[in-house]
Amino acid sequence: MYVGLAIFALIVLGAVSSLIRVPFLTFVKAIREPFLIAFTTASSEAALPKALEVMERFGVPKNIVGFVLPTGYSFNLDGSTLYLSLASVFVAQLAGVQMSIGQQLVMMLTLMLTSKGVAGVPRAALVVLAATLSQFGLPLEGAAILLGIDQIMDMGRTAVNVMGNCIATAVVARWEGVLDDAQIRAFRDEASRAA
Repeated sequence: MYVGLAIFALIVLGAVSSLIRVPFLTFVKAIREPFLIAFTTASSEAALPKALEVMERFGVPKNIVGFVLPTGYSFNLDGSTLYLSLASVFVAQLAGVQMSIGQQLVMMLTLMLTSKGVAGVPRAALVVLAATLSQFGLPLEGAAILLGIDQIMDMGRTAVNVMGNCIATAVVARWEGVLDDAQIRAFRDEASRAA
């Protein structure tokens, strides 16, 4: 799962960063503190105040940060969706159930819809996973097996959720034409001087 999260962060979020003309490494340096808070606590809410502060300093207007970040905590859960998809396929493989590509796509779409709002509740992903497993006729024991490593998986998926929500604020700000490029350059220069 961590390899999948890293690929998602580098390729997808990196491409989005390039598309909106935000230097990816500068962005990563900017969000390192909320990312680490989310990773170590496995809680998006613990990282929210720092993420709000950092994205404002990064050049995103306060009104966009104040709207997009909290909304993303309910609707933009990239890491959780990746985890749930991988966990479901893992349980299917563990049970020896063959799933067609079509079934896997339907399961992924189901997980994208049912995972909304899980960021605020610890271990809620397991409830969503159990519901999805029963819906697709997969054994619920698979969720119990994953319970042992869920904390380790939760750390990674929460950090990627926060990273995705932070880039979403920059995307919306660029879309609205209010992303402050001068502030991004100042942030980059300040980070290079600190290093």
